Amino acid sequence: MKKKWLPIFTATALIILAAVGAAGWWVAERFVPTRELADLGQVLGVKGEETAVFFNDELQEVKGLTRDGQSYLPLEWVNEKINEKFYWDDTEKLLVYTLPDTIVYADKRTTGTAGTPLLLMEGEAVYLSVGLINNYTAVDTESYIEGEHKRLYMDTRWEPYETGTADKRCAVRVEAHIKSPILTYVEKSGEFVVLEQSEKWVKIRTQDGFIGYIKTAGMRETGRREHPCTVLLPEYTGISLGEKVCLAWHQVTREEANDAMEGLVESAEGLNVISPTWFSLTDNYGSYHSFASRSYVDKAHEMGIQVWAALDNFNMGDDVNSAILFGKTSVRKKLIASLMEDVKTYDLDGINLDIEGIRPEAGPPYVQFIRELSVSCRNEGVVLSVNNYVPAPHNAFYNRAEQGRVADYVIIMGYDEHYAGGEAGSVASYPFVKQGIERTLEMVPKEKVVNAVPFYTRIWTEKDGETSSSAMGIKDAMEWIEENDVELYWQEELGQYYGELATDDGVKQIWMEDAVSLGLKMDLVREYDLAGVACWRLGFEPASIWDVVKVNQ
Repeated sequence: MKKKWLPIFTATALIILAAVGAAGWWVAERFVPTRELADLGQVLGVKGEETAVFFNDELQEVKGLTRDGQSYLPLEWVNEKINEKFYWDDTEKLLVYTLPDTIVYADKRTTGTAGTPLLLMEGEAVYLSVGLINNYTAVDTESYIEGEHKRLYMDTRWEPYETGTADKRCAVRVEAHIKSPILTYVEKSGEFVVLEQSEKWVKIRTQDGFIGYIKTAGMRETGRREHPCTVLLPEYTGISLGEKVCLAWHQVTREEANDAMEGLVESAEGLNVISPTWFSLTDNYGSYHSFASRSYVDKAHEMGIQVWAALDNFNMGDDVNSAILFGKTSVRKKLIASLMEDVKTYDLDGINLDIEGIRPEAGPPYVQFIRELSVSCRNEGVVLSVNNYVPAPHNAFYNRAEQGRVADYVIIMGYDEHYAGGEAGSVASYPFVKQGIERTLEMVPKEKVVNAVPFYTRIWTEKDGETSSSAMGIKDAMEWIEENDVELYWQEELGQYYGELATDDGVKQIWMEDAVSLGLKMDLVREYDLAGVACWRLGFEPASIWDVVKVNQ
């Protein structure tokens, strides 16, 4: 009988053992931490000279390079994340950095104090040495480049951070899970930076340069440590007029037009700056046509008016490609030298840049031109002002924030809301102007913002489904309205009077600029405490308008 039951007992025991073994395997698989070491190359995504880059404790897709003991970062990434002032001239293969009072240049042959290159050219990509970056950037850098898996930590957050201490030797894992591979260990009493904390896991940065997770139970205590910025960067000082700016552009398209200046400003009470459109770019080599006149400047100075000569790219710019022109360092140097020579020859008080209609690819080189011109203007005590469209996504490449750092005044051209060739409408409605001011103030300090108002409007003609228009100064528009007995209606939402007239040529429409509409725009200048007002253009206005646009009492 015993022999009969023995196989049954044996089978049952084996089943029980198998079940216990399976249960034990399941428990171990689920609850026993793995001791597997992480593949650091795979986690960091690097091999050989490649260097993992962490920015504000986030691993970046971009990779740095470490060569001959020096680490390098891609210029494109540096510009985007930490310092946009490093400018690469791809035509002349030259790196340019603009300081407040000087300009620094480097190419692939330029070396640092350690004898290593300041930049590398790898195919189409340009890499900057971390040492060079640190010299000019408010960034905290920690490097771990001695071993096989190289890492760089770049931090621009100057704020206190939380620290922790290990209660015991802790495995630092890739993910917040006991089955996640181990990156490194924190020894007992070892310190680390606390990045995130939950009930069971703490995300930390270790002293040996890894970011991972430890069990919350392994952290003994926490503290806070200050992280003040110790980098002393140069200050970009500005030149102020000393009072609110009241500027008017004087359109000069021939030398004889200079003779009209005295008559034009005779009734311009409160005007303290005149900007004649004297300089027009003519080619891609830094040449420009000039209508400048020393006697004009002398007369303006006698009347207590500064002269900020305007430089444009459109009056004679049929052969001008702004991306090419501003993209070459040698051309920018030549153009700036010529402007500074004219500043001295004609005793100019300022330069006004009126570079319009450029494409996005011309944005960075144009902004670099502004930086470099600002150095010469600052050193010579010459005011630099820059004209800009009302901010919109499609013209963001004008980089008003950087303009606001290096230029003395950023002028909003608060008009051309509706323009020739477009739909009929107001040249400068109240909401349009208000929005332009508010958006600009998000990027530029109010002490540098000047809002420009139109001394003109447009008469629109609609016929057979087609729309055309012609610009007309306020003075002439007032006469047109009176001659044609046009009845005007106030449009509250636009802050303007509107009128229309049926003619054999079609329906004429006008959104009128006058003392009332300009008065509302001046209210915005005062409400936002802007640096002043600019007016396009002298000669379009009745004398009474100057009582409205006066900013200094």
